[in-house]
Amino acid sequence: MKIAALIARILLGLLFVVFGLNGFLHFIPGSNMLPPGLAGQFAGAMAESHYLLAVSAVEIAGGALLLSGFFVPLGLVLLGPVLVNILFFHLFLLPVGFQAGVVAVILWFVIFARYRGNFAGIFAR
Repeated sequence: MKIAALIARILLGLLFVVFGLNGFLHFIPGSNMLPPGLAGQFAGAMAESHYLLAVSAVEIAGGALLLSGFFVPLGLVLLGPVLVNILFFHLFLLPVGFQAGVVAVILWFVIFARYRGNFAGIFAR
């Protein structure tokens, strides 16, 4: 389980650092194109209001914490809401491409299982 958690931590950390940096630097081709329909309107509003810059900063911070191995539970706490929003975006607005979000959530839960002792206080009655 330790090795699986380490691999998941590195993969998820890389994923969020790369896509978080892309939010600032736009180095992935086609990543600034808006999807059609309501999903495009939502993404456009988030881009125009610069809300996506804040999300990208949280992604970089959480991913860097996972990659460094320091404060991994804090990284999980930062990335959890981002993952929920990714899943909800694909569930309600753009069903295409939801598989990557599901894989990221699975990686998150593998890491969470390794560090579940750090979250014991949250689940106390």
